[in-house]
Amino acid sequence: MLFSLFSSAHQVACAWKQNERQSKIASLPAIYSTPLSSSEEKIHALSISQLVSQCQSGTIAPSAIMMAYAKKTLLAQQATNCITDIMFEEALLTPPIANWAPGVDSESGNDYAVRERSLLGVPVSIKDTVDIEGHDSTIGFSRNVRHPAESSSAIVRLLQDAGALVHAKTTVPTGLIAIETVSDVYGRTTNPHSPNHSAGASTGGGGALVACGGSKIEIGTDLAGSVRMPAHFCGVWALKGSSGRFPSWGTRSSMMGLESIPIVASPLAGNLADLREFWKRVVLAEPWRYDHTCIPLPWQEINLQDEGRKLKWGVVRDDSSLPLTPACKRALSMVISALKKQGHEVVDFHPPDMAEGLDIGNQLLFSDGGQQLRSGLTPGDSVTPATKAVLDLFNIPKLIKKILAYFIRSSDPASSKLLNTMHTKTVVEDRNNVAARDIYRAKWHKKWTEEGLDFLLTSPMPTPAIENGSSTKTSLMSAGYLFLFSLLDYTAGVLPVTTVDKALDRLPDNFTTSDEYMRFSPVAKVANSVYDADKMHGLPLGVQVVGRRLEEEKVLEGMQVIENALREQGSVFVADVKL
Repeated sequence: MLFSLFSSAHQVACAWKQNERQSKIASLPAIYSTPLSSSEEKIHALSISQLVSQCQSGTIAPSAIMMAYAKKTLLAQQATNCITDIMFEEALLTPPIANWAPGVDSESGNDYAVRERSLLGVPVSIKDTVDIEGHDSTIGFSRNVRHPAESSSAIVRLLQDAGALVHAKTTVPTGLIAIETVSDVYGRTTNPHSPNHSAGASTGGGGALVACGGSKIEIGTDLAGSVRMPAHFCGVWALKGSSGRFPSWGTRSSMMGLESIPIVASPLAGNLADLREFWKRVVLAEPWRYDHTCIPLPWQEINLQDEGRKLKWGVVRDDSSLPLTPACKRALSMVISALKKQGHEVVDFHPPDMAEGLDIGNQLLFSDGGQQLRSGLTPGDSVTPATKAVLDLFNIPKLIKKILAYFIRSSDPASSKLLNTMHTKTVVEDRNNVAARDIYRAKWHKKWTEEGLDFLLTSPMPTPAIENGSSTKTSLMSAGYLFLFSLLDYTAGVLPVTTVDKALDRLPDNFTTSDEYMRFSPVAKVANSVYDADKMHGLPLGVQVVGRRLEEEKVLEGMQVIENALREQGSVFVADVKL
C-alpha cells in the first residue's frame, strides 16, 4: 500500500513536469512555430564575437537573436527531446537586455557599458542541474519536481550580468551517472544524428541542443566525462577545465559533497572558435567575483602556432579494459597522421597503470556504496541499465562478492577487482583511497614531465554513440578514457574529427574467432558486441586532447592545432543534423 502511494506520487510528479513543459511550449505565440527567415538563418551563422559586436552596435536586437534561437530550440526538442524548460521571454528581462538600445556603448553612461556586456546577445542553455532562480533542478529525480531553486548559480549570474540570453534548461538522466540520457521525469533524449542512438550523458540534452543549433553554448557539468561524452556522441566541442577555473558553485549532483573527484561546470559549443571565445570571455569577467571556489587566475594568451614550435603529443590507445572499436581507432589515427605531416612529434605514451587509477576512482566515486544516489530515488523511479548494474552490485553481500571474485580472478581480472573493491567504505578506507589518488597523481606528473609532453591524445570512448538501451553491455567502464582525467583533475577537451563509415569501419570477417578477440576480457567482449558500423554509419567520432592542471588556454590552442592540421589534409568535420 505504502509503495503504491509513493509510486503514484512519482507518476504524478513526472506527468506534472512534462505537462508544464508542454504547456509552456504550447502557449508561445504562433510566430515561434514558423520557419526561420533568411535574416534568422544569417543570425545563426554569426560567431559569438560577431553576435556581441552587432548587438552592441545596434545592428541586431537581442530579441531577434532570441527568436532565431528559440525556433531552433523548439525544432531540436521535437527531434531529440532535449529540453526541460524554456525561458525565451524571461531571457529578455535581465537588466543588460532590458536596458539595451541601438548604439549604446561604453561612452553612453549606461551602467551596462560594452565592457560589462561581454556576452551580450549570446544564447546559452543550462543543464538541468545548474541552478536558475525560480526553476527546478531535478537531477532527473521526481522528488525534486516543483522545488525551484531559490537563487541562481554563479555561472548563471555571471552570464546574465554579461548580457547572455539564458533561454533553456536541458535534460539529464536519473541520478546523472549514466551513458544514456533518459529519465521518467523527462523521457529519453536521442542523438541528433540518429534517433536510435544515445546522445551521451549526463549532459546529453545539452549536447543534442548544441548539435541542432538551438544554443551557442551549453553549460554542463563534468564528473566522469559528462560533457565530453555528449561532445563525442553528438559531434560538438567541449572543454572540461581543472577544478577552480570555471565557476561551478550552485550546480547540483546526486553526489553532493564529493570532494575526492571534482565536479566542474563546463561548456559545450558548436565550433572551436566559439568554445575558445566563450572560455576567454568568462575568465575575463573575473568569475572569482561570483564564485568563492574559483581561482583568481587571469586569461593567458597562448599562440603555439605563431611560435612555430613543433609540439610533442603522447598517444594512449588503450585504457587497459576496453579496446577501441575500428571507427574510434580510425579517428585517432587521422589526427596522428595529420599532426605528423605538420612536423609534430607523436609518440605512444605508456602512462602509470590506468587500471590502478580507474580502480581508485571507482572506489572514491562510490565510497558510500551508492547510498547517496539511491536516496534520491522514490518508488517507481527507474535508472539507466548501466546505473542499475552498479547499484545492483552493492546489493550483493560482501562475502559473496569475494567468493565470486576469487573464481573469476584469472578469466576476468577486471570484474574480479570490481567485486573485491566495490563496497561501502569506512572513513579510514576512504581516506586511504584519497591518499592513493594523490600518489597516483604524482606518478602521472612525474611520467608526463619525464616524457616532455605538450599534450595527450586519446579516444573519448571505445565506441561511437551506442544504441538506445544498450548501456548494460558497455557499462560505466566504457567511460574510463574520460573518467581518468577527472580523477587527475587535468584539463581535457573533445573535438569531432569525422563520422563512422560503414565501409571503412566494419569489423573484419570472423572477428569473433580472431586471436585479437580471444584476448579480450569477458567485459570487453560484451562491450564490443554493441558495435555495428552499418547501424552507426554517419555518427560523429571525436578525439580527446588532454593537458595538465589549469592548462585550459593551452588545450584550446592544441585543439586548434589539430583542426588546422586536419584541414590541410582536407578533413573538415561538418555537422549534418537535419531538423
